[in-house]
Amino acid sequence: MRKNIGLFGGTFNPIHLGHLRGAEEIREAFCLDEVVFIPSAIPPHKAIEEIIDAKHRLEIVRLAIASNPYFSISDIELSRAGKSYSIDTLRHFREGCADTLFFILGGDAFVEIETWKDFQNLFTLCHFIVMARPGFHKTPAASQLPGALTSPFHYDLEMRVWIHSSGHHLSFREISFLDISSTKVRELIERGESVRYLIPPETEAYIHQHGLYRKRG
Repeated sequence: MRKNIGLFGGTFNPIHLGHLRGAEEIREAFCLDEVVFIPSAIPPHKAIEEIIDAKHRLEIVRLAIASNPYFSISDIELSRAGKSYSIDTLRHFREGCADTLFFILGGDAFVEIETWKDFQNLFTLCHFIVMARPGFHKTPAASQLPGALTSPFHYDLEMRVWIHSSGHHLSFREISFLDISSTKVRELIERGESVRYLIPPETEAYIHQHGLYRKRG
């Protein structure tokens, strides 16, 4: 039977409760059978020196999602040499797959999508879900897309989604906004301050056990 599968990529450096709550709300809203977390190896838009070793990020995510039967993890980008490009990841999951795929990303990432590799072809491979902050529904539809995307899309007023010429949908979904960032978590750990209630306790224990994000002196 065909399933609805969400693909949620990111550096997850580290993963925090904002990531997890957002994924859970998207899973429920779009009736996803599974959400696959995909840690990136070398993200093209981030400074490499700020990112801890991939094996640690993989284990941190694994620990964070372990209690949710709808969440899983893929190391596809970590096992592939070179930079992590979403177009390559989507082609990997699309190949020989009969399931319906949804690529999940945050609003901050979406506004930069014109800088992504082969970005025009991303939407030919699967549906897209953009996690938006509360109040986004007040944004006029005409201003929701970057200029380069207006040509292949048209807005369906009844469904309230953008429809690509390939037939795939681009949806904006408001989620609970938890004012947490990986940057903030790293800064707190570096200063020796508490990150309780910002990240899962299993993740926090692993980070402290391995001395991750500590200031090197």
